[in-house]
Amino acid sequence: MTIPLSEHLQQSHPARLGTAAASTVNDAVPSTQPDAQLDLRGTPCPLNFVRTKLKLERMATGSLLEVWLDAGEPIEQVPDSLTMEGYTIEQLNPQDDFFIVQVRKPQV
Repeated sequence: MTIPLSEHLQQSHPARLGTAAASTVNDAVPSTQPDAQLDLRGTPCPLNFVRTKLKLERMATGSLLEVWLDAGEPIEQVPDSLTMEGYTIEQLNPQDDFFIVQVRKPQV
């Protein structure tokens, strides 16, 4: 099941849902194949954010990165931090024991 990030944030921590996070979520974009994948399950914060950002910096503008994150602090912090850095979270897909986040590198 795929849920928009804005819906996930409202369900998991509604008081923290700010306009910046909600405004950069693109619910209308259909699911697409990622250009790269990064499995960060078991990677602690803030290393998972740093590794995600470094990977995105090496990718071409407009590229889509799929990141696998653990529940808890990683899924609560990494999407918000990426949004604050100007990246677009396109999808957040909960799995049995982790989350798949698709993030797009913005056009310059």
